[in-house]
Amino acid sequence: MTENEPGQDPESVGDQRLTSIDERLRAIQQAEQVRTASTHKKPEKGYSQGNRVLTELIAGLAGGSLLGWCFDTWLGTKPWLLLAMLFLGIGVAFRNIIRISQERPE
Repeated sequence: MTENEPGQDPESVGDQRLTSIDERLRAIQQAEQVRTASTHKKPEKGYSQGNRVLTELIAGLAGGSLLGWCFDTWLGTKPWLLLAMLFLGIGVAFRNIIRISQERPE
């Protein structure tokens, strides 16, 4: 029966269409989920280690410089404590980078 036949219930035709649309929508959603699941992976450990190395470099330089500048301003020893703390911050950053590099990525 087609939907224009006089003896057919109009609600059943609408229900069939809705069911068909729901089935197609579910199939499309599942296909989209499969397609996008591979693109949203957790970053690999090597990538995370690289970010940690960059953070250590920046934090070592910035932290040492800031502490050295604060102590220099407070004690009036410009620029000696700034230089000493800068080199100390670089040393600490390199030590932490060596520790990070000895970790094995999985």
